[in-house]
Amino acid sequence: MHYDRVINERVAGVPPSGIRKFFDIVRQMPGAISLGVGEPDFITPWPIRDAAIQSIEEGRTQYTSNWGMESLREKVAAYLRMRYHVVYDPHDEVLITVGASEGIDLALRAIVCPGDEVLVPEPSYVSYAPCVTFAGGKAVPVVTRAEDCFALTPEALAAAITPRTKALILPYPNNPTGGVMTREQFAALAKVLRNTQIVVISDEIYSELVYSGHEHTSFAAIEDMWERTVTLNGFSKAFAMTGWRVGYCCAPRELLAPMFKIHQYTMLCASIQGQIAADCALGRAFETQFEDVRTMVRSYDRRRRLMVKRLNDMGLTCFEPRGAFYVFPSIQRTGLSSDAFCTKLLEAQHVACVPGTAFGASGEGHIRCSYATSIEKLGTALDRIEAFVQSL
Repeated sequence: MHYDRVINERVAGVPPSGIRKFFDIVRQMPGAISLGVGEPDFITPWPIRDAAIQSIEEGRTQYTSNWGMESLREKVAAYLRMRYHVVYDPHDEVLITVGASEGIDLALRAIVCPGDEVLVPEPSYVSYAPCVTFAGGKAVPVVTRAEDCFALTPEALAAAITPRTKALILPYPNNPTGGVMTREQFAALAKVLRNTQIVVISDEIYSELVYSGHEHTSFAAIEDMWERTVTLNGFSKAFAMTGWRVGYCCAPRELLAPMFKIHQYTMLCASIQGQIAADCALGRAFETQFEDVRTMVRSYDRRRRLMVKRLNDMGLTCFEPRGAFYVFPSIQRTGLSSDAFCTKLLEAQHVACVPGTAFGASGEGHIRCSYATSIEKLGTALDRIEAFVQSL
């Protein structure tokens, strides 16, 4: 069997995830500390777990509507209206997905035709460019810089637009940089987009995780941008529910209908237990005024400040993240490439970080470290990183 003749060329040409490579190694290394995978170290709160357990005991094991549970869609619409002042009809403008990751795939497959260009700010999440490729499009990187707080500037956006530009991915708060864009910065992007047919895919999975007086603005809330925006979010990060795999897409019904069609024929629906848990999570958040979320954010903020200070003190210049739970320090002064730094650090000190190049070529000279782990482990990991840097 000549497998090279049967495998889709677009799929074959995409490299494996640069994050998972180091994660897989560290799992086989006793005493190693992973700062690699972006997953909360908090456990899903007990009332949410209990709701799912109870649903199993009651025999609720069937499919839901392809759109997702009606009560969950209504809560999602209420949440977005209350928190971010964006209004969607829960009946045909809110779709429950298998994580926000499915939403990225659905949006791109629904709008991208062969040869279309999709603008992807870099550095950014590892899945965007491969998903553009899988959809038959061309991912066009738009570099963001530390001196701009890793925000996408209107000048960079305007320069990247061509007649083939179909969509723009907006990944804020940003993974891996921790960058957050303000309402005023989004409004400046809107001026560039206003007279185009470019669709904006706004990935807002870290919307609740912002620090230092900053706040999240949903791009769909910017004047005249609602009609062109697909808003993606989910429960993984803010509600410590990564393994439940529940997200949602919100968009004008004309944009969401083709996405729903793909979802209907492929995923059918998200797990009913995951949806019941998510429904409980939002209901509980409304009742407690998001106390569980605020508790996590306070803990992440403490770790964030520790990491930024320690990394800067050891000479690894570090932008202070304003959102998410990552730091993205520069390792240029060591003279090592990002991949070499992470490989040697893992070998010498048993600490796993992710090379900046996993998030695009512009990430070279940086590494990503997640602070979604205990402060004790972070302290140990930082001691080891400092020892490694000093050894160079």
